[in-house]
Amino acid sequence: MKHIALPLLLVAAGVLSACSTPGSGSYVKTEPTYEEAKASKFVSTNREAIQSLVAGLDMKDLAGTPLLVATVVNVNDLRKTAPLGRTLSEQYASQLVAQGFLVKELKLRGDIFVREETGELMLSRELKDIAKVHSAGMVVVGTYSAAASATFVSLKLVKTDSGQIIKGFDYALPNNADVNKLLQQPVRTL
Repeated sequence: MKHIALPLLLVAAGVLSACSTPGSGSYVKTEPTYEEAKASKFVSTNREAIQSLVAGLDMKDLAGTPLLVATVVNVNDLRKTAPLGRTLSEQYASQLVAQGFLVKELKLRGDIFVREETGELMLSRELKDIAKVHSAGMVVVGTYSAAASATFVSLKLVKTDSGQIIKGFDYALPNNADVNKLLQQPVRTL
C-alpha cells in the first residue's frame, strides 16, 4: 500500500504545482478586461464603414429626411440573420446619428412588426411600405457572408421611393472568437 500511495502523492503534487505556478507553461484562463474590450477593433471598424458609406453626401439635401437602418442579413438567405447582423445594424444606426442623420428607431413603433430574435428586416417587398409609414427617404441595407477566415459585409444606401442605390461600401471582419460567436445561432425570419 505504501508503494502505491507515495507515487500517487508525488504525481498529484506535481500536477497541482504545474497548474498553479506562473510561467510554468500551463494555461490559466483570465476574464477579459474593460481595457481589452475598449481596444476591440470591432466597433471602430463598423463605425469607419458607415463613415465611408456616407462620405461625400450633401447633408443639406438630407436635412430632416428620416433614414432607416435595416437588419443586416445573410447573403445566402435574406430571410435569415444572426446576432452579428443585428449588432452591426445597431452600431450603424448609432454612428449615423452621431454624424447628424435623422434615424428612425423601428423597435419603438407599434405599427411595425419586428420579428422576435431577428430585428427589423428590410426585404425589398417591404421597403416602400415601411419607408412610407416612417416618411423615410433612404434606408441602409446590408448583407454578410461568412468565409473561412473573414466575414464579408456589403452595405448600401438606397432611396426608398425608387430603390436606387446611392452609395455602397464593402469591408471584411476577421473571423475571430467574437465574430464567430456572433455568427452562431442563425434565425429564420420568415
